[in-house]
Amino acid sequence: MRPDILNPLFAELTSLKGIGAGLAKPLARLKLERVKDLLFHFPSYFVHRRAVDGLDDAQIGETIILSVDVLDHRSGGSARSPLRIHAVDARGDVVSLVFFGRNSGWAKKQLPVGEARRITGKLEAYGQERQIIHPEVVDGDHSVPMVEPVYPLADGISNRRIGDLVRHAMERAPAFPEWIEPSVKAKFDWPGWQEALIAAHQPDGAAGQARLAYDELFSNQLAYLLVRAASDKRRTFPIHGDGRLVDALTLPFALTGAQARSINEIEGDLQQERPMLRLLQGDVGSGKTAVALMAMLRAVESGRQAALLAPTEILARQHLASLRELAGSLPVQIEILTGRDKGRVRESTLMALADGSIDILIGTHAIFQEAVRYKALGLIVIDEQHRFGVSQRLLLANKAERPPHLLAMTATPIPRTLTLALYGEMDVSVLDELPPGRTPVETVVISDEKLPDIVAGIGRHIQAGGQAYWVCPLVEENDASDLAAAEERAAMLTLRFGNRVGLVHGRMKGPEKDAVMERFSSGELSLLVATTVIEVGVNVPNASLMIVEGADRFGLAQLHQLRGRVGRGSAKSTCVLLRGGSLSETSRARLALMRETNDGFRIAEEDLRLRGAGELMGTRQSGEEGFSVANEEQVRELIGYARDDARMLIERDGGLEGPRGEAARIALYLFERDSAVRTLRSG
Repeated sequence: MRPDILNPLFAELTSLKGIGAGLAKPLARLKLERVKDLLFHFPSYFVHRRAVDGLDDAQIGETIILSVDVLDHRSGGSARSPLRIHAVDARGDVVSLVFFGRNSGWAKKQLPVGEARRITGKLEAYGQERQIIHPEVVDGDHSVPMVEPVYPLADGISNRRIGDLVRHAMERAPAFPEWIEPSVKAKFDWPGWQEALIAAHQPDGAAGQARLAYDELFSNQLAYLLVRAASDKRRTFPIHGDGRLVDALTLPFALTGAQARSINEIEGDLQQERPMLRLLQGDVGSGKTAVALMAMLRAVESGRQAALLAPTEILARQHLASLRELAGSLPVQIEILTGRDKGRVRESTLMALADGSIDILIGTHAIFQEAVRYKALGLIVIDEQHRFGVSQRLLLANKAERPPHLLAMTATPIPRTLTLALYGEMDVSVLDELPPGRTPVETVVISDEKLPDIVAGIGRHIQAGGQAYWVCPLVEENDASDLAAAEERAAMLTLRFGNRVGLVHGRMKGPEKDAVMERFSSGELSLLVATTVIEVGVNVPNASLMIVEGADRFGLAQLHQLRGRVGRGSAKSTCVLLRGGSLSETSRARLALMRETNDGFRIAEEDLRLRGAGELMGTRQSGEEGFSVANEEQVRELIGYARDDARMLIERDGGLEGPRGEAARIALYLFERDSAVRTLRSG
């Protein structure tokens, strides 16, 4: 139960004075729904104002407060032309006050001709004249702040209003008992929690914001350690395979040293009564599926069932085909269950699962549902681990008599810093080498001005019996964007190559996508135009050419995942990255690195440096995980301290029952890291 001291912070924003239904809507667009959300809605930057007597006292680019007399109003010749209001300072120097959009009526009313007004805004140069765009009229308001925080905004709410709401929220923020280990707090000279919160909204608030970032990382690591400790106390069924399936398995390739090492680590975990919590991390094509299959076969050998959870139906069906092919003639029943399965097919699968006829079940979130019952679930494998949060990783524990072993997999190489931050409760096995014989994909970067040459090259590729992907960032044309659209590109390519072209994107229904993918897999289609829905889970060995349009708009990790769709067969494979004409330095660095290396772990480290941790592990992309306060640099610097501090609390300072532990409970709830612990305890 949440401590009472936190209740005011978790109250809805409508509990603050002046926030009604109308104001709540733009706040919700900013994801501000509770009082605590406002506390952590930090300024993007600060405006520093200076009052000046005249324009000659100010520098271009400076935000000033100035008294002027309004001379005239001049509207342009069209509806889109700005309104220009000319005014003079006390010395007779002219400044042009510029208003764009539909607010000219308001501006004329606020700045009538012949009247004196006091204004504030950023002084800019436009040709030979000086101007201020959208100045604020502060006549009669002598309390205009000389330093003002500027917050992220949404239509319907002003910066000044957000600032007022933040101050109201601050009044509800109590002083909490300290949860940081004293030596850590002293090392960084951090203020207390309440002081840090106030400071984080001030220009010199770096130390306060850093302390709050640490609080978030500390609660994150503490939650992971508690999950691990609670899991260690529970007992499951040890899995001791007799070898009848694994020894009979004939793989079409030799295991790499990394695969053999990871299998040994996993089998060592499976033989324990303590439930396995292990992450199998491997680059594209490193052989994670084979490792997972051997783990699942061990479970079946010992009389248990295994479940493989995939984030999408395409990936689930790909696993079904791959595992059935690898298992060959082994006496193992492998089936699938997705949200698409209905009626008799679904009922038959559920019955077979409950009576133990199904040994390995592959599925999407449908295998979480209440009606899904296992006879003897012993092992869960979760693919594309980054799509699921901590609590989601543990929900399937309710499906077994005792908590099952859990093996999570990700094909997204993760920098060591983020592995600790995102999967701190898990042991890690790394597949850091590729199977022998795999030829690295050649990557070339070409200007999109060469588009006709690319299309001609695809024609030659198809004529020779090859298949290709063409990836676009959008589904359809959008007036607000100049990015290529998958539907438009597919239409253009269909004019050239006819019915050999298919289209797949995220807005299509599951059966539609599956039908197109099946036609491409079978060779009926030669060219697949797609959005990033094919980023994971697509395996067509004959496809040896990948075109990524607008490649300079993608992140490194995503480009690497897309490139991993080719290079799966014996033919030499090529990935063509089409770039726009004007590149930022970051985009140029990304594309150069893609051309230089196929090493996913090196690419992941560089992606972290260029993009920051927020994009890589934000809550919007990674289930319930993510950091709202800590930035990439703070994660790198502080995650180790936070991990050690959390471990010290559990091992030395009495855990959550001691004085510091009672304070740490507040941190867990404040940063909403309590859910993983409660989910596990209720499992």
